[in-house]
Amino acid sequence: MNIIILGAPGVGKGTYTDFLIEDLQIPHISTGQMFRDNFKLGTPLGITAKGYTDKGQLVPDELTIEMLKARLEQPDTKMGYILDGFPRTIPQAEAFAKIAKVDVVLNFTAPEAVILDRLSGRRTCRKCGAIYHIRNIPPKQAGICDKCGGELYQRDDEKEGVVKARLLEYEKKTAPLVGYYKRLGLLHEVDSGSPISEKDRVIGSIKKILGSAH
Repeated sequence: MNIIILGAPGVGKGTYTDFLIEDLQIPHISTGQMFRDNFKLGTPLGITAKGYTDKGQLVPDELTIEMLKARLEQPDTKMGYILDGFPRTIPQAEAFAKIAKVDVVLNFTAPEAVILDRLSGRRTCRKCGAIYHIRNIPPKQAGICDKCGGELYQRDDEKEGVVKARLLEYEKKTAPLVGYYKRLGLLHEVDSGSPISEKDRVIGSIKKILGSAH
């Protein structure tokens, strides 16, 4: 099954994507990771893309599509995949439709207040990258990572004012894409605004969606 994941920052996509990967045994394809892999391996596409990013420019859609096409031809995608981070616009969605079939689009949603609480309360370890939340997943000792003893800090892009701007930008860019997939009958809304203690309920709703999409 080929699945596209949509959702604003802090909406909980990561939690449920991890579940889908384990349950369906299909790969998670993140366009960000795909770029990093191509850069690291020095592929022709990666070298070309790096020429844009080094200048602070966006990688053209055509180049991203070529990378995706190459990634989807790898053996591990035979039973499907979960695509995260692409498409972000209708032209990208239309271009992607020419190289791959989409079975279902999961659009994760949560109230802005919930997202603000999740992101503004998040703390990251400077040493090992472990993530905590000052209320939901607090460290044993305030400001100190349980795993490595590193300092916990708040990323600049997780401060409330920045988060609000990110949410506004996401909504502006992605709302047309949501409408596009809705018109195609592929879009399914997933309410991920509930606490993590209710994860099983959300997972149950995702299973129903995927079952009906088969």
